[in-house]
Amino acid sequence: MNTVPATENDFLTILKHRHTILMEGRLDMEPGVFKTKANQAGNTYFVLPDLVEGTLRYGFRLYTALTDPFAKAIFMMLICSEVHAFNDGNGRVSRIMMNAELVNAGRTRIIVPTVFREDYLLSLRRLSRNNDPSVYIRVMEKLQLFSAHIIGKNFDDVFRFLKESDAFEEPETGRLKF
Repeated sequence: MNTVPATENDFLTILKHRHTILMEGRLDMEPGVFKTKANQAGNTYFVLPDLVEGTLRYGFRLYTALTDPFAKAIFMMLICSEVHAFNDGNGRVSRIMMNAELVNAGRTRIIVPTVFREDYLLSLRRLSRNNDPSVYIRVMEKLQLFSAHIIGKNFDDVFRFLKESDAFEEPETGRLKF
């Protein structure tokens, strides 16, 4: 988690490697292999297979212009999520790539609790469809602040904090509290 890419080739290698580890139990999903068929989620169509590598490389060039660790992290998550380079596991590997940026910079990782999943996804959708990053940035800031408050001496303490925060609730039945 402390490794971040220095070059376009590093980026592609690290992304594929992390996806391989993440999806090692799902060989049917071709871990570490870029998609060969177009994919979509609802009405959102992702980058076509023939354009995946080039789009990631271009995104990496934009990433290198950023200097703030938080900006780099959420941009990394965004580019990986928007391209949707793999058959499955794109959101998870995107968050892994984001958190590696934060760990490397000595910053708090970001978790997305179940109760806040809809806000998170809606902020991504708004950015994708309306070209409005403001909500996405606010959501990611709030999630990092929440994550920074997760404390405890052991698993039971952390579990209790998350339970009291409604982190495990569905968006319809709870609200993130901290």
